[in-house]
Amino acid sequence: MWQNYEDMSEFWKRTLSGAVYVAVIVFSIVYSKAVFCGISAALAFSAVREYNSLTHPRCAMDFLSELSAVLCVIPCTVGFAYGMQWKSWFLLTLLLPIGILIAELWNKNENPIQQWGHFLIGQMMIALPFALMNVLCHIDPYLLLAVFVLIWVNDSGAYCVGVLTAKKMPGGNHKMFPRVSPKKSWEGLFGGVAFTIGAAFILNRYGWFDAITKEGYELLIAGAFALIVSGFGTLGDLMESLFKRSLGVKDSGKFLPGHGGVLDRFDSILLAAPMALLFVVMMILC
Repeated sequence: MWQNYEDMSEFWKRTLSGAVYVAVIVFSIVYSKAVFCGISAALAFSAVREYNSLTHPRCAMDFLSELSAVLCVIPCTVGFAYGMQWKSWFLLTLLLPIGILIAELWNKNENPIQQWGHFLIGQMMIALPFALMNVLCHIDPYLLLAVFVLIWVNDSGAYCVGVLTAKKMPGGNHKMFPRVSPKKSWEGLFGGVAFTIGAAFILNRYGWFDAITKEGYELLIAGAFALIVSGFGTLGDLMESLFKRSLGVKDSGKFLPGHGGVLDRFDSILLAAPMALLFVVMMILC
């Protein structure tokens, strides 16, 4: 099965670290919203730190942008959970990112626009999605857990179908974006979608979508939720692949042995979770 000891060691390292990752995410979501808030704040800090380290040399302002990521997650979560009395605290946290943007007036940076861009991308594309995951968790923990489970099913289904069709089809399968991710194929995409919809129907049977279910439309809503998670999860994965390819790196960091950095593990979630939240809000308001 393995050609050498290193292959076997890498397999078990990936398996064990992946199992720990899944266990921590599932436990924190189901056990306590506060625990998940703390974990997601730490992950947001680490993810923005990875982004900063990859895109430019470390500077004094980087720690403030990483701290701002934490302040994006916690007040957003607390404000949503406890209401009006926390709004003043939430508004105060906006002073830090505004201050960071204004601070460029005193920094002797030859390209302040680039510095502003790095900061805003870190906050909007990384920190904010982690905050919105917590909002989804407060609406219903099982909706957030469904996003994670469906992403894992989508990735596994896409991989299995992609590998199978690459071997069975004459000339191999049809690549989606070979310049960005040479291994991703259209066959894998459709296979992942099919597996994800099937998994969503199973989760619906056990009441995971009860918070947004409307009588007579249960399967339609579950299927739409699955399509959103699968589609935007795949796009998030491709966006992170483009990001890494443009920088010439294989992994964003060393957060999880055998799996890469925080951005590598959460690339799909960072786009899928906000879109799933938008869908959930629309279903609740309609």
